[in-house]
Amino acid sequence: MSGVITRRVRAYFAPVNRTTGVPTIFDAAQSGAFALDAPPSPWIDLGWCQGFRRHSGDGARSGITALRTGAPALATGQTRTEIEATVEIEFTQWGKLQMALACGSQQMNLLATAADAAPNGSGGKAAAPVPLQAGSTSSMLQVGVAAASFAAGDWVAVDVDYTGQTGYVGAGVSGGYLRTGLGSDVNYVRRVSLNVGRIAGVKEGALQLEAALPAGQPADGMQVSKLTGFVDREGGSFFQEWSGLFVIEGEQGDRVIYHYPRLQTMQGAVETTETVAAPLDRIRLAGAFRALPVTDAVDGEKALCFRSYLPA
Repeated sequence: MSGVITRRVRAYFAPVNRTTGVPTIFDAAQSGAFALDAPPSPWIDLGWCQGFRRHSGDGARSGITALRTGAPALATGQTRTEIEATVEIEFTQWGKLQMALACGSQQMNLLATAADAAPNGSGGKAAAPVPLQAGSTSSMLQVGVAAASFAAGDWVAVDVDYTGQTGYVGAGVSGGYLRTGLGSDVNYVRRVSLNVGRIAGVKEGALQLEAALPAGQPADGMQVSKLTGFVDREGGSFFQEWSGLFVIEGEQGDRVIYHYPRLQTMQGAVETTETVAAPLDRIRLAGAFRALPVTDAVDGEKALCFRSYLPA
């Protein structure tokens, strides 16, 4: 049987170092046959997705034009006049990272508020954070007697205090960019941090997380803030940037892999609606991304995407 036959697309994303511009590179020769439920580090599994569409050029133009000579002019060769690539996808699950990828700007944490907090669209004054104690790991947060204020199922953000930093902020993955310093909100970095996790259990002064924190081992000075959910804002000047990996698993055992080293969100928050059974609708997060170039170490050529095919 010819052609790749598949059911769905699996999406994975990994951090780009925004300060240095270094993406996460995927080598299909080394890791192309990985188990879909266990992607190689630091790739994060975002689950099965739908509506995967990729485009080369800006739609009306392909970026390739003929070189013409003579009279009458004859096409004697071709050249690229521009390089453009975009990707669209619909996430079937809602979560912190899916919302971040689909919102177009900062994706913020709704930190639990202090008793005297005034209402605010992205969350009011946050309650005091909880310091981490010695022995904390990426999946076990030691907080001592403060553990009594947490419960299984709670979400937490783990990051440093805001002390006037500018530039990219957020542990592991940049969650925002500050051109100038802010006021006295010590919790700002935890508001925009993507270093979040969900508590699986609380025992003997420790918070056991369901999965390891994206930024790994907590650094000195990090604190814990409880959060009640996630919020994003329409508008804003910050563009999310990630490395993307989209895997099409063929029914005959073959595999197609699309690796985009650098993807920036190119639209604001958008959702799609599908009727399940009236009056019930399914709401999906819709993401659209523009690919940015990297240099292939093999020959120095610029590239936006690497498409790999692994035969059965």
